Amino acid sequence: MKSFSQTDPEFIAKIIALEKFALEKWNNGDPTGYLDLSAKDVVYFDPFTEKRLEGFDALKKHYEPLKGQIHVDKYEMINPLVQSTNEMAVLTFNLLSYEGKNIYKWNCTEVYRQEKNGSWKIIQTHWSFIKPVLK
Repeated sequence: MKSFSQTDPEFIAKIIALEKFALEKWNNGDPTGYLDLSAKDVVYFDPFTEKRLEGFDALKKHYEPLKGQIHVDKYEMINPLVQSTNEMAVLTFNLLSYEGKNIYKWNCTEVYRQEKNGSWKIIQTHWSFIKPVLK
């Protein structure tokens, strides 16, 4: 198996491209980009879940009512960083999502694992708001 490092520009570009492809689908109300990238044993957190979602089926169920509901006019992926080992890659970035006059600011961490067939799948997702409102 090929050895990767966080300084390999081709590998970094590949992981970021996978994320952007899924994100662009998401921004048009289509969660299938992320579902296609998610492993069967994926775990998931976001500010709207009370607890960790475990497994592909739970993630799919969570995304189902969101189909057609997300419409982002444009986005900025800020400071993406890929840290990796041979079979794992962690992508962290900040995201600005522009929806009309609203700007949503996010932190994201995605953990990718290289599968036996050589593809890269997300095994852990964590979304949070930048500077969330505390009550």
